[in-house]
Amino acid sequence: MVLQEIDLEVAAGEVLAVLGPSGSGKSTLLHAVAGFIAPVAGELRMSGRLVADSKRLVPPEARSVGMVFQSFALWPHLTILDTVAYPARRRGLSAAAARTEAADLLGRLGLGSLLERHPTELSGGEQQRVGLARALARHPELFLFDEPTSQLDTALRASLQRELDQHRRELGAAAIFATHDFEEALALADRVALLREGRVVQRGSPGEVYDRPVDLWSARLTGPASVIEGRLEEHGRVEVAGVSIAAQLCGEPKPELGPARLLVRPDWGKLGGPLAAVVTRVLYRGAHTDYHLATAAGEVALREMGAPRAHSGEPLTWSLDRVWVLRDSA
Repeated sequence: MVLQEIDLEVAAGEVLAVLGPSGSGKSTLLHAVAGFIAPVAGELRMSGRLVADSKRLVPPEARSVGMVFQSFALWPHLTILDTVAYPARRRGLSAAAARTEAADLLGRLGLGSLLERHPTELSGGEQQRVGLARALARHPELFLFDEPTSQLDTALRASLQRELDQHRRELGAAAIFATHDFEEALALADRVALLREGRVVQRGSPGEVYDRPVDLWSARLTGPASVIEGRLEEHGRVEVAGVSIAAQLCGEPKPELGPARLLVRPDWGKLGGPLAAVVTRVLYRGAHTDYHLATAAGEVALREMGAPRAHSGEPLTWSLDRVWVLRDSA
Protein backbone atom coordinates (compact mmCIF):
# COMPACT_ATOMS: atom_id res chain seq x y z
CA MET A 1 0.00 0.00 0.00
CA VAL A 2 1.33 3.44 -0.98
CA LEU A 3 1.10 6.01 1.80
CA GLN A 4 0.06 9.51 0.77
CA GLU A 5 0.15 12.84 2.61
CA ILE A 6 0.88 11.25 6.00
CA ASP A 7 1.50 13.92 8.63
CA LEU A 8 1.72 12.42 12.12
CA GLU A 9 3.57 13.31 15.30
CA VAL A 10 3.97 11.17 18.41
CA ALA A 11 5.02 12.90 21.62
CA ALA A 12 7.33 11.35 24.19
CA GLY A 13 5.40 8.82 26.27
CA GLU A 14 2.32 9.02 24.03
CA VAL A 15 0.46 6.11 22.44
CA LEU A 16 -0.85 6.69 18.93
CA ALA A 17 -3.19 4.00 17.62
CA VAL A 18 -3.35 3.66 13.84
CA LEU A 19 -6.74 2.10 13.16
CA GLY A 20 -7.68 0.77 9.76
CA PRO A 21 -8.90 -2.31 7.88
CA SER A 22 -6.59 -4.84 6.25
CA GLY A 23 -4.74 -3.29 3.32
CA SER A 24 -5.08 0.29 4.55
CA GLY A 25 -1.32 0.77 4.95
CA LYS A 26 -0.80 0.22 8.69
CA SER A 27 2.14 -2.19 8.34
CA THR A 28 3.69 -0.06 5.60
CA LEU A 29 3.61 2.94 7.92
CA LEU A 30 5.29 1.04 10.75
CA HIS A 31 7.94 -0.40 8.43
CA ALA A 32 8.74 3.09 7.19
CA VAL A 33 9.12 4.39 10.75
CA ALA A 34 11.29 1.39 11.66
CA GLY A 35 13.58 1.97 8.68
CA PHE A 36 12.73 -1.02 6.50
CA ILE A 37 11.16 1.16 3.79
CA ALA A 38 12.70 4.34 2.37
CA PRO A 39 10.33 7.23 1.62
CA VAL A 40 10.29 8.63 -1.91
CA ALA A 41 9.14 11.99 -0.59
CA GLY A 42 8.84 13.76 2.73
CA GLU A 43 10.93 13.14 5.81
CA LEU A 44 10.92 11.31 9.11
CA ARG A 45 12.43 12.66 12.31
CA MET A 46 12.99 11.02 15.69
CA SER A 47 13.81 13.20 18.71
CA GLY A 48 14.56 15.99 16.24
CA ARG A 49 17.03 13.87 14.27
CA LEU A 50 16.45 13.32 10.55
CA VAL A 51 16.40 9.56 9.99
CA ALA A 52 14.82 9.31 6.54
CA ASP A 53 14.06 11.34 3.45
CA SER A 54 14.39 10.77 -0.30
CA LYS A 55 18.21 10.87 -0.04
CA ARG A 56 18.98 9.52 3.44
CA LEU A 57 18.00 6.38 5.31
CA VAL A 58 19.25 5.62 8.81
CA PRO A 59 19.14 1.78 9.19
CA PRO A 60 16.77 0.15 11.69
CA GLU A 61 19.55 -0.89 14.07
CA ALA A 62 20.63 2.74 14.40
CA ARG A 63 17.14 3.88 15.45
CA SER A 64 15.88 3.64 19.03
CA VAL A 65 12.88 1.57 17.95
CA GLY A 66 11.47 -1.73 19.17
CA MET A 67 9.12 -3.38 16.70
CA VAL A 68 6.73 -6.30 17.11
CA PHE A 69 6.11 -7.77 13.67
CA GLN A 70 2.77 -9.20 12.59
CA SER A 71 4.70 -12.22 11.24
CA PHE A 72 6.70 -12.60 14.52
CA ALA A 73 10.12 -12.65 12.68
CA LEU A 74 11.82 -14.81 15.33
CA TRP A 75 15.25 -16.36 14.84
CA PRO A 76 14.71 -20.13 14.40
CA HIS A 77 18.19 -21.13 15.71
CA LEU A 78 17.85 -19.34 19.08
CA THR A 79 15.92 -20.37 22.17
CA ILE A 80 13.33 -17.87 23.30
CA LEU A 81 15.53 -16.98 26.28
CA ASP A 82 18.45 -16.09 23.99
CA THR A 83 16.09 -14.32 21.58
CA VAL A 84 14.91 -11.94 24.31
CA ALA A 85 18.37 -11.65 25.90
CA TYR A 86 19.93 -10.48 22.62
CA PRO A 87 18.59 -6.88 22.66
CA ALA A 88 19.58 -6.63 26.34
CA ARG A 89 23.15 -7.61 25.37
CA ARG A 90 23.03 -4.92 22.68
CA ARG A 91 22.21 -2.43 25.45
CA GLY A 92 25.46 -3.37 27.16
CA LEU A 93 24.38 -5.93 29.77
CA SER A 94 26.56 -8.95 30.51
CA ALA A 95 25.42 -12.32 29.22
CA ALA A 96 24.29 -13.41 32.69
CA ALA A 97 22.44 -10.16 33.41
CA ALA A 98 20.79 -10.20 29.99
CA ARG A 99 19.54 -13.76 30.46
CA THR A 100 18.25 -12.93 33.95
CA GLU A 101 16.35 -9.92 32.65
CA ALA A 102 15.00 -11.93 29.71
CA ALA A 103 13.84 -14.76 31.97
CA ASP A 104 12.01 -12.28 34.22
CA LEU A 105 10.31 -10.59 31.26
CA LEU A 106 9.26 -13.91 29.69
CA GLY A 107 7.93 -15.03 33.06
CA ARG A 108 5.78 -11.92 33.30
CA LEU A 109 4.36 -12.79 29.89
CA GLY A 110 3.48 -16.34 30.93
CA LEU A 111 6.38 -18.06 29.16
CA GLY A 112 8.63 -18.84 32.14
CA SER A 113 8.40 -22.61 31.62
CA LEU A 114 9.39 -22.44 27.93
CA LEU A 115 12.74 -20.62 28.12
CA GLU A 116 14.81 -23.28 26.32
CA ARG A 117 12.35 -23.92 23.52
CA HIS A 118 12.81 -22.75 19.94
CA PRO A 119 10.16 -20.85 17.93
CA THR A 120 9.10 -23.97 16.00
CA GLU A 121 8.13 -25.59 19.30
CA LEU A 122 5.70 -22.79 20.21
CA SER A 123 2.13 -21.98 19.27
CA GLY A 124 1.33 -18.85 17.28
CA GLY A 125 0.18 -17.03 20.41
CA GLU A 126 3.37 -18.01 22.27
CA GLN A 127 5.53 -16.82 19.37
CA GLN A 128 3.67 -13.53 19.40
CA ARG A 129 4.47 -13.05 23.09
CA VAL A 130 8.15 -13.79 22.44
CA GLY A 131 8.15 -11.07 19.79
CA LEU A 132 6.62 -8.68 22.31
CA ALA A 133 9.20 -9.60 24.94
CA ARG A 134 12.05 -9.04 22.48
CA ALA A 135 10.77 -5.55 21.67
CA LEU A 136 10.30 -4.70 25.35
CA ALA A 137 13.83 -5.90 26.16
CA ARG A 138 15.37 -3.34 23.82
CA HIS A 139 14.22 -0.37 25.98
CA PRO A 140 13.65 1.87 22.94
CA GLU A 141 12.35 5.42 22.77
CA LEU A 142 9.58 4.26 20.44
CA PHE A 143 7.66 0.99 20.27
CA LEU A 144 6.01 -0.11 17.02
CA PHE A 145 3.27 -2.67 17.53
CA ASP A 146 1.84 -4.33 14.40
CA GLU A 147 -1.39 -5.94 15.70
CA PRO A 148 0.55 -7.56 18.58
CA THR A 149 -2.41 -9.29 20.25
CA SER A 150 -4.29 -10.51 17.17
CA GLN A 151 -3.64 -14.22 17.82
CA LEU A 152 -4.41 -14.20 21.54
CA ASP A 153 -7.64 -15.13 23.28
CA THR A 154 -9.66 -12.44 25.04
CA ALA A 155 -8.38 -13.03 28.58
CA LEU A 156 -4.70 -13.25 27.55
CA ARG A 157 -5.08 -10.22 25.27
CA ALA A 158 -6.32 -8.06 28.14
CA SER A 159 -3.52 -9.28 30.43
CA LEU A 160 -0.89 -8.64 27.77
CA GLN A 161 -2.23 -5.18 27.03
CA ARG A 162 -1.82 -4.28 30.71
CA GLU A 163 1.72 -5.67 30.74
CA LEU A 164 2.65 -3.75 27.59
CA ASP A 165 1.27 -0.50 28.94
CA GLN A 166 2.96 -0.90 32.31
CA HIS A 167 6.35 -1.72 30.79
CA ARG A 168 6.13 1.13 28.29
CA ARG A 169 5.22 3.61 31.01
CA GLU A 170 8.13 2.44 33.16
CA LEU A 171 10.46 3.21 30.25
CA GLY A 172 8.73 6.47 29.36
CA ALA A 173 8.60 5.33 25.74
CA ALA A 174 6.18 6.38 23.02
CA ALA A 175 4.30 3.85 20.91
CA ILE A 176 2.56 3.52 17.57
CA PHE A 177 -0.02 0.75 17.82
CA ALA A 178 -1.41 -0.54 14.52
CA THR A 179 -4.68 -2.44 14.81
CA HIS A 180 -7.98 -3.16 13.09
CA ASP A 181 -9.71 -3.64 16.47
CA PHE A 182 -11.54 -0.44 17.44
CA GLU A 183 -11.98 -1.53 21.06
CA GLU A 184 -8.23 -2.08 21.40
CA ALA A 185 -7.46 1.28 19.78
CA LEU A 186 -9.89 3.26 21.93
CA ALA A 187 -8.77 1.53 25.14
CA LEU A 188 -5.00 1.84 24.69
CA ALA A 189 -4.40 5.09 22.83
CA ASP A 190 -3.97 8.72 23.80
CA ARG A 191 -4.75 9.62 20.18
CA VAL A 192 -6.16 7.66 17.24
CA ALA A 193 -5.46 8.07 13.53
CA LEU A 194 -7.90 6.45 11.09
CA LEU A 195 -6.16 5.11 7.99
CA ARG A 196 -8.00 4.47 4.73
CA GLU A 197 -6.23 3.45 1.50
CA GLY A 198 -2.95 4.96 2.63
CA ARG A 199 -4.39 8.26 3.86
CA VAL A 200 -5.23 9.55 7.31
CA VAL A 201 -8.91 10.52 7.19
CA GLN A 202 -9.30 11.54 10.85
CA ARG A 203 -7.20 11.95 13.96
CA GLY A 204 -8.10 12.85 17.51
CA SER A 205 -8.60 11.52 21.00
CA PRO A 206 -10.49 8.22 21.38
CA GLY A 207 -13.54 10.20 22.49
CA GLU A 208 -13.37 12.52 19.48
CA VAL A 209 -13.16 9.80 16.83
CA TYR A 210 -15.97 7.85 18.52
CA ASP A 211 -18.33 10.74 19.26
CA ARG A 212 -17.60 12.96 16.24
CA PRO A 213 -16.61 10.83 13.20
CA VAL A 214 -15.89 12.77 10.02
CA ASP A 215 -18.04 10.43 7.91
CA LEU A 216 -19.96 7.17 7.99
CA TRP A 217 -16.90 5.07 7.08
CA SER A 218 -15.03 6.49 10.08
CA ALA A 219 -18.07 5.94 12.30
CA ARG A 220 -18.31 2.27 11.41
CA LEU A 221 -14.56 1.77 11.79
CA THR A 222 -14.66 3.06 15.37
CA GLY A 223 -17.63 1.05 16.65
CA PRO A 224 -21.22 -0.03 16.09
CA ALA A 225 -23.26 2.66 14.34
CA SER A 226 -26.84 2.93 13.13
CA VAL A 227 -28.08 5.49 10.61
CA ILE A 228 -31.64 6.82 10.74
CA GLU A 229 -33.57 9.48 8.87
CA GLY A 230 -34.71 12.54 10.78
CA ARG A 231 -35.35 16.25 10.62
CA LEU A 232 -33.49 18.96 12.51
CA GLU A 233 -35.79 21.47 14.16
CA GLU A 234 -35.32 24.73 15.96
CA HIS A 235 -34.21 24.97 19.58
CA GLY A 236 -32.04 21.87 19.32
CA ARG A 237 -34.87 19.42 18.77
CA VAL A 238 -34.91 16.49 16.36
CA GLU A 239 -37.90 14.90 14.65
CA VAL A 240 -37.64 11.12 14.32
CA ALA A 241 -40.50 9.14 12.73
CA GLY A 242 -42.86 12.08 13.22
CA VAL A 243 -42.00 12.53 16.91
CA SER A 244 -40.16 15.65 18.12
CA ILE A 245 -37.55 14.83 20.80
CA ALA A 246 -34.94 16.81 22.71
CA ALA A 247 -31.90 14.66 21.94
CA GLN A 248 -28.47 16.24 22.22
CA LEU A 249 -27.65 17.39 18.70
CA CYS A 250 -24.06 17.22 17.49
CA GLY A 251 -22.52 18.29 14.22
CA GLU A 252 -19.69 20.40 12.83
CA PRO A 253 -20.19 23.01 11.59
CA LYS A 254 -23.59 23.79 13.08
CA PRO A 255 -25.98 21.68 10.99
CA GLU A 256 -28.74 23.29 8.94
CA LEU A 257 -32.38 22.74 9.80
CA GLY A 258 -34.33 20.24 7.71
CA PRO A 259 -33.92 16.59 6.68
CA ALA A 260 -30.77 14.91 7.98
CA ARG A 261 -29.11 11.51 8.23
CA LEU A 262 -28.39 10.84 11.89
CA LEU A 263 -25.77 8.56 13.40
CA VAL A 264 -26.77 6.68 16.55
CA ARG A 265 -24.28 4.75 18.72
CA PRO A 266 -25.71 1.86 20.80
CA ASP A 267 -25.14 3.78 24.04
CA TRP A 268 -26.89 6.94 22.82
CA GLY A 269 -30.42 5.58 23.31
CA LYS A 270 -32.39 3.26 25.57
CA LEU A 271 -35.52 1.19 25.75
CA GLY A 272 -38.63 3.07 26.82
CA GLY A 273 -39.74 6.45 25.56
CA PRO A 274 -41.79 8.20 22.87
CA LEU A 275 -40.57 6.26 19.79
CA ALA A 276 -42.10 2.99 18.56
CA ALA A 277 -40.16 -0.08 17.40
CA VAL A 278 -40.24 -3.85 17.01
CA VAL A 279 -37.39 -6.00 18.30
CA THR A 280 -35.75 -7.95 15.48
CA ARG A 281 -32.82 -9.49 17.36
CA VAL A 282 -31.58 -9.83 20.94
CA LEU A 283 -27.95 -10.68 21.75
CA TYR A 284 -27.09 -11.34 25.40
CA ARG A 285 -23.40 -10.53 26.00
CA GLY A 286 -23.17 -11.27 29.72
CA ALA A 287 -22.51 -7.81 31.14
CA HIS A 288 -24.89 -6.20 28.64
CA THR A 289 -27.52 -6.99 26.01
CA ASP A 290 -27.67 -5.71 22.43
CA TYR A 291 -31.09 -5.03 20.90
CA HIS A 292 -31.72 -4.58 17.17
CA LEU A 293 -34.89 -2.59 16.48
CA ALA A 294 -36.97 -1.99 13.37
CA THR A 295 -38.25 1.58 13.45
CA ALA A 296 -40.01 3.91 11.03
CA ALA A 297 -36.75 5.88 10.76
CA GLY A 298 -34.51 2.87 10.04
CA GLU A 299 -32.78 -0.02 11.79
CA VAL A 300 -31.34 0.88 15.20
CA ALA A 301 -29.00 -1.05 17.53
CA LEU A 302 -29.15 -0.19 21.26
CA ARG A 303 -27.18 -1.55 24.21
CA GLU A 304 -28.25 -1.86 27.84
CA MET A 305 -26.51 -3.29 30.87
CA GLY A 306 -27.83 -6.55 32.27
CA ALA A 307 -29.88 -9.47 31.02
CA PRO A 308 -32.48 -9.19 28.23
CA ARG A 309 -35.80 -7.58 29.12
CA ALA A 310 -37.38 -7.87 25.66
CA HIS A 311 -37.61 -10.62 23.06
CA SER A 312 -37.43 -10.85 19.28
CA GLY A 313 -40.74 -9.90 17.64
CA GLU A 314 -41.90 -7.88 20.64
CA PRO A 315 -43.17 -4.30 20.11
CA LEU A 316 -41.73 -1.70 22.49
CA THR A 317 -40.77 1.95 22.78
CA TRP A 318 -37.38 3.59 22.82
CA SER A 319 -35.75 7.00 23.13
CA LEU A 320 -32.64 8.89 22.01
CA ASP A 321 -30.27 10.88 24.21
CA ARG A 322 -28.04 12.19 21.42
CA VAL A 323 -27.38 11.98 17.68
CA TRP A 324 -24.56 12.95 15.36
CA VAL A 325 -25.39 14.62 12.06
CA LEU A 326 -23.63 12.86 9.17
CA ARG A 327 -22.06 14.99 6.49
CA ASP A 328 -21.76 12.40 3.72
CA SER A 329 -23.58 9.43 2.22
CA ALA A 330 -20.64 6.96 2.18
